[in-house]
This record gives sequence, structure tokens and C-alpha cells, in this order.
Amino acid sequence: MPVRNRSKLPKLEALREEGTLNLTPDEVHDPKFQENEFFDPHDIVQVKYEMLRRVSVENASVSAATEEYGVSRPTYYQTKASFDKGGVAGLVPQKRGPRGPHKLRGQALAFVQQQLVAGEPVRARELAKLVRQKFGFNIHPRTIERAVAGKKLPDEQRQQQFAESSMVVAQYMPTITEQHHE
Repeated sequence: MPVRNRSKLPKLEALREEGTLNLTPDEVHDPKFQENEFFDPHDIVQVKYEMLRRVSVENASVSAATEEYGVSRPTYYQTKASFDKGGVAGLVPQKRGPRGPHKLRGQALAFVQQQLVAGEPVRARELAKLVRQKFGFNIHPRTIERAVAGKKLPDEQRQQQFAESSMVVAQYMPTITEQHHE
């Protein structure tokens, strides 16, 4: 669907930056989105909300609504569950990818923490090499810096958490090691 006028370009850019730009506005066939500028087929949150409203308030079938709004039935049910759980805020797409350090956890994180010297700067490149040697995987130095910066706990509490996480990881290490050697 082409942009109706140039004044919409800033809104489209804002939607793109916020991750709420509908990448398939041409798939939205609800007449409201064609006839009224208030309804913007580029705004995925508005599109999802109207789709849910259409089923809930206007008693449209899920099949008809998904066809009219250009989504699959599973997408409708995921959208409904997100809305039921979080309201309109639940319709905002979540950031993709891992949430937090997914490589640097458990024993590896405890190892990095043990290498730190109080009052000295973090030697992330050196630590990345040590992690590669000891655990056999690559970790970016910036990941180490972020993980260390995120741990603003008192030393005793930090040590206790790392000890607990190390014990949990240690329970699974023989299984993981066996799987790699098979």
C-alpha cells in the first residue's frame, strides 16, 4: 500500500524505529484502513488491535478476521494471548534475539568473575582468550564487559549466586560433554 502523503514519512520512520511497522500493509483489507486516515495499515499494533476488536466486538469469525487483516490463524491466537496477558502493550512486538548473555553464564561467568581484580580495569580481550582456552567457545570481549557491568551486587551475594549457578551447570556438564564426544 503506497504512503498516502509525504507527511506520513516521519510516522513510518518512527514505527520502524520502534519495531511496530507492519511490513505487509497491503495485506490489510479492512475498509476502515482504506477509507479513514486514522486507521493506518502500517501500524502493526493498531492492525492487531482492530483484528481482535473485530472478532470480540463485531463477532466476526477468526477465519474472516485473519483473512481481512492478512495474518494466519496461529498469529491471531498468539496476538490474542499477548493481548489477554498484557493489554495493548502486549501487542507491541518484542525484541528478537537472546535476552541477556546467553553464552556467558554459569561456570564461564563465574570463571570470568574470579579473574577480575578489584580496582583494576576489565581486561576483556584477555578474558575472552582465557574463556576460549578453558571452555572451548568464542566470546566477544564486549559481551564480557556487559556481563561484568551488569553485576552490581555486593561481593558476597555475587559469589553466592555464581556458586549456585555453577552447581546447576555442573549437574548437566557430564551429559553435555558426553553428547559432544558421541
